[in-house]
Amino acid sequence: MKIFLFSLVFISGFTFAQGPQISVKTQFDTYKIEQLSAKILKGDEQVIDLYPIMKLNDEYFVSFVGKKVSGARLDNQEGIFYGKEVGDILSVRVRLDKLNSIQNIEGLAFLELAGKIKKSLDKVLWDTRVDSVHAGYGLPEGYSGKDVFIGITDWGFDYSSPMFYDTSLTYTRIHSAWDQFKLSGPAPVGYNYGTVYNTPAQFVAQGADTANIYSFATHGSHVAGIAGGSGAGLQYRGMAFESQFLFTTFLVDEAAVLDAWQWMKSIADAEGKRLVMNMSWGLYHFGTNDGTSLLSQAITAMSNDGVVFATSAGNNGDVNFHLKKDFNNDSIRSAVAFYNYNSNPNMWGQSLHAWGEVGQDFEMKIELVNSSNQLLIACPYIPASFNGYIDTFMISGIDTVWYNVTAQTAHPQNNRPTIRFRVKKTNTQLKIIMNAKAATGRVHFWNVTELVTDVGNWGMSFLTAGAGTVGGDHFYGIGEPAASGSCISVAAHTSSYVLANGQTYGGARANFSSIGPRYDEVLKPDISAPGVGVRSSISSYTDNNYSPTTTVFFNGRTYPFAAFSGTSMSSPAVAGICALLLEANPYLSAEQVKDIIIQTRRLDNNTGNIGPNGDTEWGHGKINAYAAIQLALQTVGIEEPKIETKWLVYPNPAADLIQIEGVEGIENVHEVSIIDALGKVSTLEMNSGGITISNLSTGNYIVRFILNGKVLQSKFVKF
Repeated sequence: MKIFLFSLVFISGFTFAQGPQISVKTQFDTYKIEQLSAKILKGDEQVIDLYPIMKLNDEYFVSFVGKKVSGARLDNQEGIFYGKEVGDILSVRVRLDKLNSIQNIEGLAFLELAGKIKKSLDKVLWDTRVDSVHAGYGLPEGYSGKDVFIGITDWGFDYSSPMFYDTSLTYTRIHSAWDQFKLSGPAPVGYNYGTVYNTPAQFVAQGADTANIYSFATHGSHVAGIAGGSGAGLQYRGMAFESQFLFTTFLVDEAAVLDAWQWMKSIADAEGKRLVMNMSWGLYHFGTNDGTSLLSQAITAMSNDGVVFATSAGNNGDVNFHLKKDFNNDSIRSAVAFYNYNSNPNMWGQSLHAWGEVGQDFEMKIELVNSSNQLLIACPYIPASFNGYIDTFMISGIDTVWYNVTAQTAHPQNNRPTIRFRVKKTNTQLKIIMNAKAATGRVHFWNVTELVTDVGNWGMSFLTAGAGTVGGDHFYGIGEPAASGSCISVAAHTSSYVLANGQTYGGARANFSSIGPRYDEVLKPDISAPGVGVRSSISSYTDNNYSPTTTVFFNGRTYPFAAFSGTSMSSPAVAGICALLLEANPYLSAEQVKDIIIQTRRLDNNTGNIGPNGDTEWGHGKINAYAAIQLALQTVGIEEPKIETKWLVYPNPAADLIQIEGVEGIENVHEVSIIDALGKVSTLEMNSGGITISNLSTGNYIVRFILNGKVLQSKFVKF
């Protein structure tokens, strides 16, 4: 009854005789702040974080934005302070105990509670237009990821977090979790390592995944919260908050990754649900970095089976870790920056990767110089055509430099020559110079940190060090698995937000976001999403030190939230949006999902006018979930058939054979694509408009073919 009467009061009370107009929402929010004043005075951060509240001289003030009456004089008074005017707009700070008198402030035409400016999931929802998708504005219904699995391969999962429960916080949405590091078992069926959990009791009993090379991490919990977190009763709701989760804490090798993908796919298939895979990780020394690696091939195969992959583009956009050289019987020299050995106990050294052109040999060596750039010692040149491995060291005085080299004249996946030079030195007064030479051909070089655990994904610069040396650049920064042509590689930008005055702020590209293209000049990244200061859940079991922005108490345990930045944060935003698309239209192939996201990209003043070929910083632009949903709902595919005559698939349902009728020129079509309810695409022959479907399993399908440049498709049922 109190709420009902309160609503009546504020709906009717919009204006005051001497004071400013105050919106119903501002009145309502101000009333709530007054009711919570006791908690605010006690410094309750969870409450303070919800509203524009600041502490000045040990007193709490609430921030408003006001519009001044023309010609009015505004002077600070007890408990009320005015900021500088921008035109006739200004900030107004009202002390907590003065909130009940805001309707009596003279000299203001309008007063509104200031928009809470913070980079958190609520801002990500607005920037990506996911908030409109959740609300269902102009759509058949709101979408939240129901009946779609989101698979997260990562480290640091808190199985007990309320972010992974439903919105009422009554049941977990984690379907299964596989901790590949925990050897006690039981392992998943068909595998012989790790431990699988698949019941709510097991999630509660275990609490979190085990310590591994990343200690008790938290990265996976943060990422999963962005993709599909419930919000835990706060504003930090993820993109697909009703999706189900599959978690894998995976060993750092490609085989373990492939196992994780297959395991997740088997569960999704058994449940008859679509699967989106998020990969907020990457390693430059995996694969080939040009889309030809085995990892990329596996992604393509699984994409053809209906799995949608989203991956972070990398965080090396602000470091000059790359060199490109077109050789003409000459050489290139550059100093190699090293990560600080004291900053990471697992630090090993730097990894220098080089890829050349097919049929063009090149050579590399390293030199040790002193602070005056005088040569102390150098190893011999090692050509790619060496086709071998060297593990050795060189000594200068009391200093030792360890290095190993892998050289190959033609990598089996792309036939390119390649050299990987790994270097370890601990004397910070000495410098390592990379030296390379070749007769002809273009060679790309990267300088990436490596840890003793054989991981490390952050670049270090190539530097000038005296005459004859050159510095690096920050281009061609896409590694594995983002280099895959089938996955959606995601760049990062800051979230946009709208203030009370209607102005939009933020939205700039994150300076750390890796810049493309791939070194074979194929465009990457594909799209951009918010990835700066994103607030999401972190593991309550982590042994790392973070500064929580807020906490939630749930089932007798405190769960923290924190703000992280990286393309690790932008990728799960896209993964969650992909889940929304598949809920809206489960018949979309993985390729269609990617195409829809690219077609519906959003441009603004920050992106500029990006053409159809995309941009190496933004990809094709900013993701627009609302427009993507609209396009996904238009037809069963991307393009609506545009033919004057009606055409049909008959019989429908069918058991053995279907015919296409009413399409002029159908006799010229010899192959069609068949898409099942899990997004798997297969190719069947067509003869004179007939297609044999006897080998298909019972279920719903889409038949698709191209004729005269148009995509034609229709649904049918196999029984």
